Amino acid sequence: MLNIQINVPSDPAACRQLEAMPDVRVTDTVIGDGPEEFSRQMPLEIISETEILFCPFPPLNHAVMTNLKLIQVTSAGYSQLLQMNLPQRGVRACNGAGVFDAAVAEWNVAMMINLKRNLRQMIHNQEHGVWDRPGEFQQEIRDSVVGIWGYGALGRQTARLCKAIGVTVYALTKDGAHPKPNQFRLADTGDPEGTLPDKVFVADEREAFLADLDFLVLSMPLNAATKGILGEAEFQILPDSALLLNPARGHLVNEDVLLRALRQGWIAGAAIDTHYHYPMPVEHPLWQFPNVIMTPHISGSAAGPYYLPRVWQIFVENVRRFQAREPLLNELSAEQLSQSA
Repeated sequence: MLNIQINVPSDPAACRQLEAMPDVRVTDTVIGDGPEEFSRQMPLEIISETEILFCPFPPLNHAVMTNLKLIQVTSAGYSQLLQMNLPQRGVRACNGAGVFDAAVAEWNVAMMINLKRNLRQMIHNQEHGVWDRPGEFQQEIRDSVVGIWGYGALGRQTARLCKAIGVTVYALTKDGAHPKPNQFRLADTGDPEGTLPDKVFVADEREAFLADLDFLVLSMPLNAATKGILGEAEFQILPDSALLLNPARGHLVNEDVLLRALRQGWIAGAAIDTHYHYPMPVEHPLWQFPNVIMTPHISGSAAGPYYLPRVWQIFVENVRRFQAREPLLNELSAEQLSQSA
């Protein structure tokens, strides 16, 4: 009997599929009235026999889970797993990559258009009854060059949308744009074979990648190696007409350097969905830049209608694959799980 612990809100259709599987015992431990995404102590009698855990965050006392074999988290990011010594404990882990790709890629393209046409100023004019028709309101992004830094599932769907509207795509990855088998993706999305970019750059080609961009999209996880990866040197390489989009993690960009880049015109503007503080204080200077669009971490919000069905789809399929000893969807490598947060 496979003991499964659920700490994710229920999706009725998926729950029925799970419960219909042979030799599984499911315990639902969604508790409390607060936000879903936080970690908590869990009673030993509830978690001690757990073999598969489905959660946004593992319990604080996860060390007592000596029978644990697999963790499925709901997020694409997995920093919450990095201090758990999972490879040493023989525990496998999978993330929720692919769940938000369609939504975040749409946010990326929307922000590219909004920044290029200065929609923020147009709305300000509308609110004040100003009729103004300058050329900046009539720009196109077709024939622009977008650089996608990190070519995982999110970057690949962004590339797909950009290619469809005539935007040239550059990708910067550790070792190239390779096929990605056993990755969750929605039908007709992404770039599973890694063939869409017009140019692919690897780690030591960062300067060449940045030098000719109209847009830079950050699409990588946050860990010790990527924290502050966009700093002064990188901003200085970007053209001063470039626009930055960060739907990934706020701390990929050095905060002080970003403020200097905007104040001193090293870049033309930015759209930011992930932040340095939650919530961003009302006095934070980023609110005040006319060339910055700030959204409150909603580019792929878990409050959307597609979130639960998609994360449950990954989980149910992974339980089936686990039982059948087949490769899991979105499985994280020992190297990924051993990185510092």
